[in-house]
Amino acid sequence: MEPVVEADADTTKSPLAQRFRGFLPVIVDVETGGFNSDTDALLEVAAVTLRMDDEGLLHRHETFDFHIDPFEGANIEQSALDFTGIDLECPERPAMPEMMALPELFQHIRKAVKEHGCTRAVMVAHNAHFDLGFVNAAANRCEIKRNPFHPFSCFDTATLSGLAFGQTVLAKTCQIAGIEFSNSEAHTAAYDAEKTADLFCLIVNRWQELGGWPLIDPAS
Repeated sequence: MEPVVEADADTTKSPLAQRFRGFLPVIVDVETGGFNSDTDALLEVAAVTLRMDDEGLLHRHETFDFHIDPFEGANIEQSALDFTGIDLECPERPAMPEMMALPELFQHIRKAVKEHGCTRAVMVAHNAHFDLGFVNAAANRCEIKRNPFHPFSCFDTATLSGLAFGQTVLAKTCQIAGIEFSNSEAHTAAYDAEKTADLFCLIVNRWQELGGWPLIDPAS
């Protein structure tokens, strides 16, 4: 495992880097063949980057979406395919091997990290340790040494939603939060990642509006 870089406050960093101690939040969603990241297939992965405007508010920026061919020997539960609606035999499914998709995805994320003057990405996801586990497992299978994500820290929008809205289900939380959500489009990685990004931005921005950031120096 590569060393974990801890970021400290630095006034030369971009406002987005300062907001999260030098870490860049990147919203991720995965669709899989089951619940075990070591044995079950990664079938889709999407990542959404963020930008910060002049008022310090977060907005969704770019979306990167990949359909993945199951790795050799991967387990795929039929119940998982029924839930996501993924048809592995569909000739129009633009899938590629993990060995091709993960390096390309990580390249986009590392570029965003550099552009914002951050030191590392931190994953944001709904029930985040599930997504982080699958991404880390795929990176290990591909023997990728430069995984841009913090290996274990993450921001979980299910937890944040429970605090902010009293709900932990993504669709219900979006409904309460006034974010349009289509159940027919849900359970695709890109759609769920973008809705999770909208939710994360809304919660962080609302916290700022309530005076939570920037922190006021009590000595001032």
